[in-house]
Formats: sequence, structure tokens, C-alpha cells
Amino acid sequence: MLNQTQQDMIWEHMQNHARDVFDLSYSRLRYLVDKCKLGDRVLNIGVGSGELERMLKERGVEVWSLDPNEESIARLQNELEMGNRAAQGYSQSIPFLDEYFDKVIMTEVLEHLPDDILNATLDEIFRVLKTGGIFTGTVPYRENLRDNNVICPHCQEQFHRWGHQQSFDKISLRNLLVFNGFIIDKLYPRSFPDFRRRGIKLFIKSVFRYVLGRMGEPLVGPNLYFVSHK
Repeated sequence: MLNQTQQDMIWEHMQNHARDVFDLSYSRLRYLVDKCKLGDRVLNIGVGSGELERMLKERGVEVWSLDPNEESIARLQNELEMGNRAAQGYSQSIPFLDEYFDKVIMTEVLEHLPDDILNATLDEIFRVLKTGGIFTGTVPYRENLRDNNVICPHCQEQFHRWGHQQSFDKISLRNLLVFNGFIIDKLYPRSFPDFRRRGIKLFIKSVFRYVLGRMGEPLVGPNLYFVSHK
């Protein structure tokens, strides 16, 4: 299992030196952004490339961000002029006020957290959400963690190539959220095909991928989408 320092090194590399890995996330991020209301105060935990923040700002949402990586946060502060609304820190110790946010988003983040940090994170999210506030996001659906294990050629230690430490299905994620005080509104597998692509063949492929995603078919690498509230 990766320790915090090792996990931080993976995030630092992906978010600053391999940002193109997030290019395929557009449709998923667009979907989450479209569910936010004008004027909402939204906290995104785990900024990735910063594309979600850019979309939310364009939509007229008051976006806040939290991420362990200092360089990623500095980029948001400078490029999107977020100032102190973008903070460096960890999800198990959120540096914002109680009952401050209308919505908290974590997309493809929870699977990176070991059990103790995972539960502490959900406690913190519950704390910073307003009563009735929404906690939403995605995780990989029924991922076989061993399939993505690699080995370090220097120390011979095995680890997940993206630092995943949890695998979720509908039951395990539902139980986790309910245990930490959240009320489930939606929870189901789905994929996020890009319907912007032109041409009937590409459209049919996108529909096919969406249908398979709702079925939880591993072929399309579905996500588990959740919406819950405090």
C-alpha cells in the first residue's frame, strides 16, 4: 500500500508533467458541471488538470478547490485568478469553514484513499456542507486493482499505476456514504461518452458505450456515479 508521500509523487507527476492523461475526462467533467446551479458555492477536491474549475467558472459557479499539490494550486490561483479559493491541503483536514458549501465534488479521487483517510475525508465533507448540501462525484466501477499493478524497477515494490487503493461497487459505496451520514439520491454505473463527435457512426458508438456503461460492462471501463446529500 502506498504511503502519503508516494501518493503525492504520483499526483505531482500526473497533474504537472502528464496532464494530457486528463484529456479523456471532458465529458465526465462536463456532466458534473451541468448539474451545478448558477451562483452555487462548490468545492472540488482533487483538481487534476484544472479543467473542472475552468468549466465551473465559465458557468457562473463560485468554485473553490483543494489539492495536495502546491504547483497545481498555484496554477489555479494564477491562471483562473482563484486566490485563496484554491488551497493546498488534504481532504482529511479541509481548511474551510463549517457548513460553507452548497456542493462538494470528488471525481475519481476516493479510490486513492486508504480506509482511515477515506472515512476522515467523508467526515470533513459532511462538516463543510450546508444542511441539504450535495456531495457528488465518480469512482471507477468494480475495478480489479491487481490488473493495474506495476513494479518499481529500482525497489521491486508493487503498486497501482495510478495509486488506487480502493475498489467500489454499488453496495460498498452506498454503505460507505450511509455510514458517514449521507443520504443517497443516485448511485449507478455509467460511462461518459463524448457526444460532440460528428458523424452517425461515432454517434452510434457513443450510444453503445453509454448503454454498456449503464449495464456496468467492464469493456467500456464504467464509472460509478453518485449523488448524495447531508
